[in-house]
Amino acid sequence: MQVYADNAATTKMSKAAIEAMLPYFDKTYGNPSSLHTPGQEAKEALEDARARIAGCIGCEPREIYFTSGGSEADNQAIRSAAYYGARKGKKHIISTAFEHHAVLHTLEKLEKEGFEVTLLDVKTNHNITARQVRDAIREDTCLVSVVYGNNEIGSLLPIAEIGEVCKQAGVPFHTDAVQAVGHVAINVKQENIDLLSLSAHKFHGPRGAGVLYARRGFPLTNLIEGGAQERGKRAGTENLPAIMGMAAALEEACANLEDNQKKVTALRDKLVAGLSKIPHCAMNGDPDHRLPGIVSFCFEGIEGESLLLLLDAQGIYASSGSACTSGSLDPSHVLLAIGRVHDVAHGSLRLSLSHYNTEEEIDYILETVPQVVSLLRNMSPVWRDLQNGVRQYIL
Repeated sequence: MQVYADNAATTKMSKAAIEAMLPYFDKTYGNPSSLHTPGQEAKEALEDARARIAGCIGCEPREIYFTSGGSEADNQAIRSAAYYGARKGKKHIISTAFEHHAVLHTLEKLEKEGFEVTLLDVKTNHNITARQVRDAIREDTCLVSVVYGNNEIGSLLPIAEIGEVCKQAGVPFHTDAVQAVGHVAINVKQENIDLLSLSAHKFHGPRGAGVLYARRGFPLTNLIEGGAQERGKRAGTENLPAIMGMAAALEEACANLEDNQKKVTALRDKLVAGLSKIPHCAMNGDPDHRLPGIVSFCFEGIEGESLLLLLDAQGIYASSGSACTSGSLDPSHVLLAIGRVHDVAHGSLRLSLSHYNTEEEIDYILETVPQVVSLLRNMSPVWRDLQNGVRQYIL
């Protein structure tokens, strides 16, 4: 059996997305910026996609800006808010210690430019509270940027509460919702979100397409200069086939949201219950407030890389954390942020599910993972020391 359980890294494209893209390769292939008929046909399709995506997250079409993906959207949102704040003498930014690197690395660059960054602690319940945000806000705070749902451990943050805190304080609020859009219900107006990032390939759309939602009137800073596309805020000819696929995938995901959530949550809970029976392991992430499809565990006494390779040999395709850092030998910054020590963080496994997964696949994972963990532990000198009392168990 083959089981794809790395949907947080990328998803299989839906048939609806593929079919939506095809006409824009060889029929409606004009440049949306051109004034001739083929160009205006492409422009009409582009604006239709913009309106459909806006409808899925509860905003106006003019508040949707097409990007190459979530990382670009994160960068533009954070830099825009930072530079706007700096013009008013505000250079303090609040975020969390377990953000995606698209956020953290952008913040590191801004620190070198003189901004001050406060990263909120996420050790309690592997999450943050709105009160933490409220207590961290200062007179010179120009932005709060927190992830909607963590991509490695699945913690679902109290976004609406944080949005209310930011609204009351008059501080712009950005959320990296790449892992959440299409999987949980989101309404940017009701949740007081000023800026939001999303990426098509996380909800069965194509790679290379994303969106930055920016509240009407919010002053965006350009990352890419050139033409006047996207109301002058993101130069470059729009990737129309990918945008049409993204719109179709998001509409399909939102239309089936309740049913998909119910199915995926049931599979997730079965997986958590089964893996929890393995001795000396721990689930990562908020136990009560979680994305439907992400399961993260640490297993003491093993190396995550070996675990992934042996699972791959058995047809189970998973990860140890973010695909964006898979080339690094360092333990996940997310796991360290929630308090896992290095030795334990190295033995991590992330299984991320979609509605394409089946109960039979979960049964196969629960049959295989304990066997592989046992095999690796029997080969591990660290595990031998733990069993012999030379070292003390952590988990």
